[in-house]
Amino acid sequence: MFSRSMAQDTALSVPVQPVPTQDIKLKKWGFITNVPADMWQIAQSPFKKKNLPGLVAVAVSTGLILPFDQQILDGVRQASRNIHLHDETDYNDVVKFGDTKVLKIPRNFNSALYQMGEGGTSMLVGGGLFIYGKIAKDKRALQTASDIAETFITMGITTQVLKRISGRESPFVRTQPGGAWRPFPSFKEFQVNTPNYDAFPSGHLASMMATVTVLTTNYPEKKWIGIVGYTLIGLTGWAMANTEVHWVGDYPLALALGYISGKITCWRHMKKEHAITVY
Repeated sequence: MFSRSMAQDTALSVPVQPVPTQDIKLKKWGFITNVPADMWQIAQSPFKKKNLPGLVAVAVSTGLILPFDQQILDGVRQASRNIHLHDETDYNDVVKFGDTKVLKIPRNFNSALYQMGEGGTSMLVGGGLFIYGKIAKDKRALQTASDIAETFITMGITTQVLKRISGRESPFVRTQPGGAWRPFPSFKEFQVNTPNYDAFPSGHLASMMATVTVLTTNYPEKKWIGIVGYTLIGLTGWAMANTEVHWVGDYPLALALGYISGKITCWRHMKKEHAITVY
């Protein structure tokens, strides 16, 4: 689901390589100014003929899961009970400003997994890379930090738009098995009764996938990043189903969006001869 024209028809077998550090040209505030172009590319991608296989894969996988979402959710929760994995989120609040929790420490493993998808993890990784990049004068680290921030913003806006279009109930407030769909709720209704409309797609997994995609694309030599990243994505997806925050059917589109966003963002500063087409 990534445009062939952006990749200059390079074969899929050619690995993406980062631009040599000395050739990186950092764009000030690019992580903000590039967002509209990123969103336009994402909006266009389903209508590209060459992207049809990716679109079909997402549609088919989602279509196969949706009718069984309630059974899958029940199975996840039963399996979690069997291994004594708590189904609630429980935290110790460390830093608060009024009612806003700035820093919280999970009190059980399920809460720790769930917290990974809340966005703070991506920002911590990006912030760490930014600080390291400034101290070590490492342009690749600085560019990666910018990419993570850019995809975080892009995924935040994109998933919010799709949630407001689809209007799917979260599992913990469901009024019917699999959750009801109430497309296009009013802005006020969505804000007041958010869980009734914001399940599809998962913003947590979209942001996590975007972050992992950015890291694996900018640091292709570090194979462990993908192994750790995809494992954490899977565990977070399990925790969100166990906590009844998301249906598993909310995941395929979210993962596709995160992957596309990460590739679009990184491609901008990749050498064209190393770019690839991703369907």
